[in-house]
Amino acid sequence: MKSKILIISILAVIFSACASDSTSAEWVTVKGNKFIDPQGNELIFRGLCFSDPVKLVSEGQWNERYFAEAADWGANIVRFAVHPTNLNRMGWEETFSAMDQGIEWAKKHGLYVIMDWHSIGNLKDAKYTNTMYDTDLEETLKFWKTVAQRYNDEPAVALYEIFNEPTVTGEDTGECTWEEWKGIQEQIIDTIRVYNPNAICLCAGFNWAYDLTPVASAPIDRPNIAYVSHPYPMKRSEPWEEQWEVDFGFVADTYPVICTEIGFCLENELGAHIPVISTDVYGKHITEYFESKGISFTVWCFDTTWSPTLIEDWNFTPTTQGRFFKEYLQRKAAE
Repeated sequence: MKSKILIISILAVIFSACASDSTSAEWVTVKGNKFIDPQGNELIFRGLCFSDPVKLVSEGQWNERYFAEAADWGANIVRFAVHPTNLNRMGWEETFSAMDQGIEWAKKHGLYVIMDWHSIGNLKDAKYTNTMYDTDLEETLKFWKTVAQRYNDEPAVALYEIFNEPTVTGEDTGECTWEEWKGIQEQIIDTIRVYNPNAICLCAGFNWAYDLTPVASAPIDRPNIAYVSHPYPMKRSEPWEEQWEVDFGFVADTYPVICTEIGFCLENELGAHIPVISTDVYGKHITEYFESKGISFTVWCFDTTWSPTLIEDWNFTPTTQGRFFKEYLQRKAAE
């Protein structure tokens, strides 16, 4: 197994070195702690998390109108939350065909795409918080090989989110050290880079992708990556900023950071649960903190049932957080 990993790593380096300037010039890249667009300008991603493509297809909502509305809200990026069990239920080719169409709609409306392998739990021990997240390392590598091969000439699919929420809670989800998780992420990145050297890979820490403190002493040993955190309001008590800085924000001084899930709902709203219950106060504080650090983000969730929801219905009537983030995204898009 170690020899196979070594071969993949060597191939990844070779393919990266062979990527032509004309190809890489079309892609978003990493420079220091910033995302850089193809014109050489700093790019801050501000966007929306879509729910699972298979869910949306089954509900008749995977359509151009959905993407156009996201763009109208002021998003410049959308996130496809691909759940392993849904992918297998609908079928790989059928799901990827639907995502092909979604990517075309995204491009038409000026949106980048995050491809997100949406599982929660411990990939090392294959233990998860819900059966909908069931997968293993072999299937995960297959997924990313498929993505990297299929979209290796598609710069709109700019960010590859390796694993949604790594979570180690002892008896329920087993054990995994940061060094072990770091090694797994590097193996996945090497697999991706064999087929797409231009992809920016997004790497998350433990505690449901909130905690990036291990990065201070043991960062991911690969170029062209960014880090992920999910700083929902109840992960820490108020005042938040000083704790955010210690838990994940410090990473943005050295590497790009994108918080691929943020959001809130009132305690009496649909799906209210720990750790998302809060008010507009959280929205104001988190967006101001992101601006001070140059942190990108996508808000969960542009859906009517997956909470905290951004919309009440498929007329896209905003919820409480929907009103806040729609106004914010539109204002920033207009600047």
